[in-house]
Amino acid sequence: MKRMGAWIKDPQKAEVSFRVFAYDKPEVNLVVQLTDQVILFPMTEERPHVYTATVTGLGLDLLYKYRLANDKDFPDPYSHFQPFGVHGFSQVVNHQTYTWHDQNWPGRDLEEMVIYELHVGTFTSEGTFRAAAAKLDYLLELGVNTLELMPLAQTPGRWNWGYDGVFLFSVNHNYGNPDDLKYLIDQCHQKGLAVLLDVVYNHLGPEGNYLPEFGPYFTYKHETPWGAAVNYDDAFCEFTRQMVLDNVTHWIENYHFDGLRLDAVHAILDDSEPHILQEISQTVKKLAAQQGRRLVVIAETDENNVKLINPIDQGGYGIDAQWMDDFHHCIHTVLTGESDGYYLDYGRIKDFEKVFKNYLYTGEYSRFLKKNRGTDASTNPGKQFVVATQNHDQVGNRAQGERLSQLVEFPYLKAAAGLVLISPYLPLIFMGEEYAEKNPFLFFTDFTDPDLKDAVVKGRQKEFQRFSWGEAPNPQDPATFYRSKLTPRTDWEAQNKFMFAFYRDLLALRRTHPVLRVLDKFNLEVKVQEELRLITVRRWRENRELIALFNLGQGNQPLPYPGTHLLNSEWPVYGGSVVGESQILTPGNLIILERG
Repeated sequence: MKRMGAWIKDPQKAEVSFRVFAYDKPEVNLVVQLTDQVILFPMTEERPHVYTATVTGLGLDLLYKYRLANDKDFPDPYSHFQPFGVHGFSQVVNHQTYTWHDQNWPGRDLEEMVIYELHVGTFTSEGTFRAAAAKLDYLLELGVNTLELMPLAQTPGRWNWGYDGVFLFSVNHNYGNPDDLKYLIDQCHQKGLAVLLDVVYNHLGPEGNYLPEFGPYFTYKHETPWGAAVNYDDAFCEFTRQMVLDNVTHWIENYHFDGLRLDAVHAILDDSEPHILQEISQTVKKLAAQQGRRLVVIAETDENNVKLINPIDQGGYGIDAQWMDDFHHCIHTVLTGESDGYYLDYGRIKDFEKVFKNYLYTGEYSRFLKKNRGTDASTNPGKQFVVATQNHDQVGNRAQGERLSQLVEFPYLKAAAGLVLISPYLPLIFMGEEYAEKNPFLFFTDFTDPDLKDAVVKGRQKEFQRFSWGEAPNPQDPATFYRSKLTPRTDWEAQNKFMFAFYRDLLALRRTHPVLRVLDKFNLEVKVQEELRLITVRRWRENRELIALFNLGQGNQPLPYPGTHLLNSEWPVYGGSVVGESQILTPGNLIILERG
């Protein structure tokens, strides 16, 4: 298909072209907003349901909409910038004006990624791309090498998590303009940081979603938690599929992202061949070959289905990696004792023996879902799974938005981090986790429609009926957003500094030690002593062996192995009182030994 949206055809002549899919409309007009007037340009029906127009001599950063039937004007579904929000005019963006400095950036290998997930609006007090760029040296000091930005598509109002985006191509103007985002990514690449973008192709937000005005971008052939499904396999689905694949290319080509995280792919419903997920994977692989750099696609799913990550020639979709909720749920329930909602299926410390090498649910019956769940991933390499003790969902989708630091005692918080960072999987750190942030990460919105505001508040309360978490703060209250901002480093307390030092040193060990550097889940053994709540993780490579011992119980335990102490979570530098090579595992203690 030909290019859709608005693009600069000839900058010297200020020639800008537009193309839009508008199903079964008698006519379509381009509306251009100038300083002192509005000009209407009739569009030509290039082929059935596709309209085009070209404007010359009015400038390159034009503000525009499309006028459909009944003299109603709507922003461009392909808009690259909505400077006045989801209901305002779209703006043409010239992507050739930014001067990049990352020409030699090769990307990062998947296996070496240490991912740091952040929400731009709450990561800094300013909540902007430029402010985030100013904190990159902090992230380098921590030891992460990959950022994952929560969705940036334009959302309603002043703040939002990003999953209510309605313009897939538009940089959220609350964080800055397109060049500000490019600056952030450019700075990351110059400092050796890869950048992933969280994208949402399973639904659009409820306010400002004008896609149905243009055509059948949605279908009732399938149902989702958000209503009608995005149309990937019904009449005229080729326009939706093109939009998504164009969007994949847009973020990688125009903004130099190193890959994408696909939100909730189990809610992307497509009965056609090839599946849209396979086409996304193939598109990214093609771009990587063309650009000569490493690009990745990571999927979020709760289905434990290896079809997503298996190669296409083996019947899979060829996605590089997926989030593994089982690992998080095992850690969370064992440490907190929670059993509400989907946590009903977890809570057994013995499960660590399996989940360090596989999904926990590989076809077993789920009491929460009331059906069998999962497939066998025992032969899939560790680099195909992203694990975490916290992420935006597992923190923010709690009624009170409590982080793990508010739910468990400090020593066990360090042990939780160790379980993730000693694992043979890709670790993800949620912003603030690395210094035991106490501020919550709450669910916040800023919808402008009165009925929608009310529905969001009521829906939030209904969502937690299966949990004993109490009443959720009003997502529409500005205080909910401001309470979710990170604490500036200048305001850290002693415990925050101890935790940061622990994360920094454990990440350095993981990065430099030959046993931990390779995500090998086969040269690995996990043993759990249930009564003592003692977990022993052995990993080895060639003639070197590491043993990580986790005491998740309430009493002291003698150290069962000799060896050189590489790290003890209770050393004073990490807030403990143990000096030297202790032979005792205190409650919550992690000790890493080397043998051989």
